[in-house]
Amino acid sequence: MTPAFDHTDPSAPKTGDPVIVPVELGQRRYNITIGPGLMLKADQFLAPILTGRQVVIIADEAVATPWLEQLEIALNRITDCHHVMTAGGESAKSFSRYTELMENILNHGITRQTVIVALGGGVIGDLAGFMAASLLRGLDYIQIPTTLLSQVDSSVGGKTGINASAGKNLVGAFHQPRAVLIDTDCLSTLPDREMRAGYAEVVKYGLLGHADFFDWLEEHGAAVLKREPYQLVEAIRRCCQAKADIVAADETENGIRALLNLGHTFAHAFEAEAGYDGRLLHGEAVAAGLGHAFALSRRLGFIDGQSCHRVAKHLEAMGLANWRHGLPADMANANIDQLIRHMAKDKKAQSGELVFVLVRAIGDAFVEKGIKPQEIAAVLAAANMDDALS
Repeated sequence: MTPAFDHTDPSAPKTGDPVIVPVELGQRRYNITIGPGLMLKADQFLAPILTGRQVVIIADEAVATPWLEQLEIALNRITDCHHVMTAGGESAKSFSRYTELMENILNHGITRQTVIVALGGGVIGDLAGFMAASLLRGLDYIQIPTTLLSQVDSSVGGKTGINASAGKNLVGAFHQPRAVLIDTDCLSTLPDREMRAGYAEVVKYGLLGHADFFDWLEEHGAAVLKREPYQLVEAIRRCCQAKADIVAADETENGIRALLNLGHTFAHAFEAEAGYDGRLLHGEAVAAGLGHAFALSRRLGFIDGQSCHRVAKHLEAMGLANWRHGLPADMANANIDQLIRHMAKDKKAQSGELVFVLVRAIGDAFVEKGIKPQEIAAVLAAANMDDALS
């Protein structure tokens, strides 16, 4: 198969076959298929999984036009297809929404041969994936992510779940999809703010283990945000390949998969304080979390200040806040002790100790626990990166 994009030659033709990234999990191996114009051809890529099986699409109502319409046209060529729509946003990942949608789907008369298809952003993917893991003790499901954040991160790897009052993603399961289909055309209707938020997760991959990718992003990040075809597919491909490699080595986060949480211990605390009310997008919190993680790494003597400033400068150049004071006003004034209490409830905490992903250099991340609360508080108290590193 000739690839659609020659990733060594930016001048290569931008049309052709999609890019395929395999997730190697033995008998549960699956492909991530990436490229433009895939929605109307979804039947061609998913026929081996879906032909003759009942399909229930769980769709974010925000993508009903045109993406749900296109997907149903394609899938109805090969199978009996139904859809259930719901609002997106973090509030959708609740027990009440989970229960409501489960009852709705059960009313369709599903069997163990039914396949769930998640169409939407990361929230819909997490929710639909957990429903698939729960219904009839486990149904096959397929991820079709429509946001940059979900395309590069949450749709890959089988983490599913919903939020609880005690914290984010505290109820869920590891349940791998049968396939991931990434149509980059979906990003044409994505608001710029959502695009920037997703870019924070793109940057994360360069910072945690692929310094050359961060170098590439410094040169091409603006083009990614402008949705230029070659750069967009290349960025998504590299993120998916990085995550696929990590998931294949550590599916249930007992080792190196924890590195994917770079910036997230801070980010989840910011989100919890904001109350998951939509004012703070996950990727925006992650961007601020990355800045804090680098500052904490510097404070503990692991990394040089120049690298911290380099990361902060790139996030700012891409329109992202690298510090909590650039987030909604209540984040700037949030009580530090309360933020640390949120961190203590994070599912990554171990035996009462906070766990952070820190860095020795750009592209060299590691897990550290037992960090004193006063060190975390000192970083949270800083007004900006310069203040934190002074």
